Amino acid sequence: MKPVVGIVCDRRETDGMAEHRAGEEYVDAVRGGAGALPLLIPVTDPPLAAADILARVDGLLFTGAVSNVSPAQYGGPPLRDPTTLDEMRDATSLALLRAAIAAGKPVLAICRGFQELNVALGGTLHQHVHEIPGRLDHREDESQPLTVQYGPAHPVRIAEGGLLARLTDLREATVNSLHHQGIDRLAPALRAEAAAPDGQIEAVSAPDARGFLLGVQWHPEWRWAENPFSRAIFAAFGAAMCRNSHSPSFTKS
Repeated sequence: MKPVVGIVCDRRETDGMAEHRAGEEYVDAVRGGAGALPLLIPVTDPPLAAADILARVDGLLFTGAVSNVSPAQYGGPPLRDPTTLDEMRDATSLALLRAAIAAGKPVLAICRGFQELNVALGGTLHQHVHEIPGRLDHREDESQPLTVQYGPAHPVRIAEGGLLARLTDLREATVNSLHHQGIDRLAPALRAEAAAPDGQIEAVSAPDARGFLLGVQWHPEWRWAENPFSRAIFAAFGAAMCRNSHSPSFTKS
């Protein structure tokens, strides 16, 4: 049986109606790149119990989003635009990340998910990376078509001896860039796996994690099938779930 990947949704309101959303690119990358069955996880109040979710999935994907992690979660100053908060997602994602890591479930965290991972384990965030002297402007140009916004933006240096280095022969890769926030203080349990030319951390792993754990600030789900580096990331995520014989989808009834 195919492994099941829980994809954490965003919560947005349209015309007064709440919706739980996940971009089709994530669904397609899980299905085609990781060879898994995608299962969307709503973010509710109160949150779904992490134990109930983990009992039914073989891995978890934490997606990017237009919303930001609440600064209250890491002791940062209030957001300039409080409408970008999604505290219901915070409540689901942060607890679920900690529980998944403790249980050894494979985790892939992308963009907002990457930032959630750092916060969940005790790290902090820069809210406006482009305002830090010497840093690049990592934001996308929203006036451009999506193919340009998600197109190659800058290289990242891949750390020697790390998880990403084991997945590819590359020591440098070019990635897209669609974020204004980024890691400030790296969580103690995490290891920097890649960095932009300005030193901004772009990927992390956890050397002591029981299971596969990778976070990336860029968007490998975008046209993943056309990019060997992205294919390697999703294939490794899928392989990690297949190695876990105790996962729900591999347990015979």
